Amino acid sequence: MSTPLKVTRIGHACQLIEFGEIRVLTDPWFTQTATYYPGEPIHLTVQELGRVDAVVVSHEHYDHCDLDALVTGGFDLDTPLIGPGTVATIARGKGFCDVRAVEAWEATTVAGLTVTATPGRHGVHEVTFIIQAGGRTVFFGGDSLRVPELDTIPERFGHIDLAILPTNGLCVRPANHQQVVMDAEQAAGLTAVLRPTLAVPQHYAFHSGRLGDQIITKSDQDPRHYADAVARIAPEIDVRVVLPGVEVTVS
Repeated sequence: MSTPLKVTRIGHACQLIEFGEIRVLTDPWFTQTATYYPGEPIHLTVQELGRVDAVVVSHEHYDHCDLDALVTGGFDLDTPLIGPGTVATIARGKGFCDVRAVEAWEATTVAGLTVTATPGRHGVHEVTFIIQAGGRTVFFGGDSLRVPELDTIPERFGHIDLAILPTNGLCVRPANHQQVVMDAEQAAGLTAVLRPTLAVPQHYAFHSGRLGDQIITKSDQDPRHYADAVARIAPEIDVRVVLPGVEVTVS
């Protein structure tokens, strides 16, 4: 019998993934600033999280690495925190005690959980992750662009039960509209290669405020564009657009 696998989107790319009793928090973001708006309700506070067995962080940007919120919210700083070297340095400086630095194709284990960093590319150094426990496998895409190395994941890791991918195609206007996140079509193409049992989009509601959206960032805030693209190119794959707070069980 397969280990139960559930995911609850807290907001943005912050997910609570549960492999049976093992609970993993991804890319924490619990607060808001003048230029970073979640664009949707945040489902839980740090105090409401309960026990977490590991935190995985893809890169150092505030909306994925809100470690100050964890610290001020009384999060257990003995919880293993896993991320690239850039994140590891920040986490140690915030007082996290068990910090695991991993780069692409490196792995670490935590109490029955194996976390492998997979390649990524963004405006700063980023990794994505394969997270495994109890015979279940999850791909977590942070807010990476699609890079060719990700196409090798199925041959390296076998069947993917759950794929969580960014979809908003974020572009930075002052940098000549440089794209730094995969868009709906690119995410759908990767989904077709990964062939997960279930695919869940993330990283789409975020915005920079009315002025920021006009002069700093440009993005696609409608996850249905991703769902429609997957339905067109890989209709056999189940896609769920998940509101914050909705728990989804992966068959």
